[in-house]
Amino acid sequence: MAEVSDLNETDFAIAGAQLLDSKKGDELVILFVGDVLSVVGCFVIASAPNSRLVSALADDVRDHLKALTGRLPIRSEGVSKGQWVLLDYGDVVFHIFLEEVRQNYDLERLWRDVPRISWQVK
Repeated sequence: MAEVSDLNETDFAIAGAQLLDSKKGDELVILFVGDVLSVVGCFVIASAPNSRLVSALADDVRDHLKALTGRLPIRSEGVSKGQWVLLDYGDVVFHIFLEEVRQNYDLERLWRDVPRISWQVK
């Protein structure tokens, strides 16, 4: 079994998605964009009904993945505003949206041709 610090990009994305689900993130999806974008492998997209929860979810993801793997985001944006938080881990990028902001940008439509990765615990 791999050490948790050795998670591949898919398992890393799944770990984050499962944490988001457990913390009440909505409409979770993992998109495998690695065949289209050379700089990133997966997008994890989630939403929340209010900006406070958006920011809290971003904090929870960062803390959980640091505890699990020792990794911190290369950069993060939008945490203080709570509208659209981006946590960039290089190979995986988390997008946590306020619901209406997510509908406006509609990343799933933009990336509709890329595969989706199942993240639910079986």
